[in-house]
Amino acid sequence: MNDRLKIGGEGFGSRLFLGTGKFSDTQTMIEAVKASGTELVTVALRRFNRDQAEDDLYGPLSELPTVRLMPNTSGAMNAKEAVRAAMLGRELSKSPIVKLEIHPNPHHLLPDPIETYEAAIELVKQDFIVLPYIPADPVLAKRLEDIGCAAVMPLGAAIGTGKGLAMAEMIKIIVRDANIPVVVDAGLRSPSEAARALEMGCDAVLVNSAIAAAENPAAMAAAFKTGTEAGRAACNAGLMPTSELAMASSPLTSFLSSND
Repeated sequence: MNDRLKIGGEGFGSRLFLGTGKFSDTQTMIEAVKASGTELVTVALRRFNRDQAEDDLYGPLSELPTVRLMPNTSGAMNAKEAVRAAMLGRELSKSPIVKLEIHPNPHHLLPDPIETYEAAIELVKQDFIVLPYIPADPVLAKRLEDIGCAAVMPLGAAIGTGKGLAMAEMIKIIVRDANIPVVVDAGLRSPSEAARALEMGCDAVLVNSAIAAAENPAAMAAAFKTGTEAGRAACNAGLMPTSELAMASSPLTSFLSSND
């Protein structure tokens, strides 16, 4: 209870956030959400569709009492579209938390840093709790913190690639300099990578593809839950320092050289 994650005045016991866009069906998604123990899930605006049950995630997710919804602006091509999507998402979900996501190029889906920064300025003014999805750029992360974003969400690797923490060295710099939570978003494939992100000092991870595309999504969600908990516990415990030299784990004694 003393190690809760605070984002924009909101408290979370779980440091595993879930995306919901790639599951094969709604029931599989709900089972994975429950198994993960997550308290925050992100939903694209187009999945707030109460008129078509097969394309509505808001309804089923809103029935889970321990889960907060975070609308995201996925699909927005620029700042103007992202702000409009965030406004609609807040109206529908009654949640001020928004994942700001702008990636105009469908070939690599990398976030647009300029449009993201411009949208963040406006959304902060409109009293949103803004979590921008960004390249692993320490300068941009600090600028977003300075304008009032509640957290930053640097990518570990490109969306859906499963290449893990390819940007680990840049993420370490972001963590070192940040005064707000750092959430690794995109690229993670395995629970061990989530654990590593938390060991590095990141405050949380957001996972979608690695769970949704697993053979057993609910079981994988449970594994990611364990991974994030282990990583956070290791970070709090304090990892041993690294060394270029081998160091004996037991002190050497003279008994091997004794003539007696």
